[in-house]
Amino acid sequence: MGIRTSGPSSIPGAAALRETGRLYALALDVLRCLFKRPFQARELIGQFWFIASVSILPTALVAIPFGAVIALHVGSLTTQIGAQSFSGAASVLAIIQQASPIVTALLIAGAGGSAMCADLGSRTIREEIDAMEVLGVSPVQRLIVPRVLAAMGVAVFLNGMVSVVGVLGGYFFNVIMQNGTPGAYLASFSALAQLPDLWISEIKALIFGFVAAIVASYRGLNPKGGPKGVGDAVNQSVVITFLLLFLLNLVLSTLYLQLVPPKGM
Repeated sequence: MGIRTSGPSSIPGAAALRETGRLYALALDVLRCLFKRPFQARELIGQFWFIASVSILPTALVAIPFGAVIALHVGSLTTQIGAQSFSGAASVLAIIQQASPIVTALLIAGAGGSAMCADLGSRTIREEIDAMEVLGVSPVQRLIVPRVLAAMGVAVFLNGMVSVVGVLGGYFFNVIMQNGTPGAYLASFSALAQLPDLWISEIKALIFGFVAAIVASYRGLNPKGGPKGVGDAVNQSVVITFLLLFLLNLVLSTLYLQLVPPKGM
């Protein structure tokens, strides 16, 4: 399948390129196996429930201070420049477009992705993956595709939850803590926000969930050094996922701002 590495390389740059190529190859294998039967529906439901159970509470707890910090800083800045009536739109758009998908992706990668990587890594060192390949069972279709789909689905749902919790938290801190006007908060948001703002947030969450699951699966299939290597693979998967997510967020945000014109007053 070309999803696991073999043998060290004497050229560090070539090794990094080889690892990157195998990561992309695994992503392409997953996309190709999405449309192949049999579809592992039971595995998908189990993984969806597991990732949601380990991610939903931390995500909700992180969303509240995120929304509060954004609302407080934006409210303070708009007050200084005499544009307090726009604090609602600025804070809500920042939460929906940027904070919500980032928070969701970080929790998916840190909680669900690390558990996913550890599970696949333990299966690899026990040679279960090799046994599946010998029996003619595709590990990608049997194990990885359900995990990737589950991570994407949970990311989309959690992104909506973070958006709601963050907006409510921002409203509370702006109106209660900074003496803002509820009518102005809601009016500025409805005047400047548009439906594509929500779409780009959900698209980001979907892509981030896919990337987090792919990186976690790849590192779980390639542990080095026995059980200790599984722990190292988990740490590496989280760090690599964080770097890729911030890079992808920059690219997607730039494309969105270039392609979708802002809504005027």
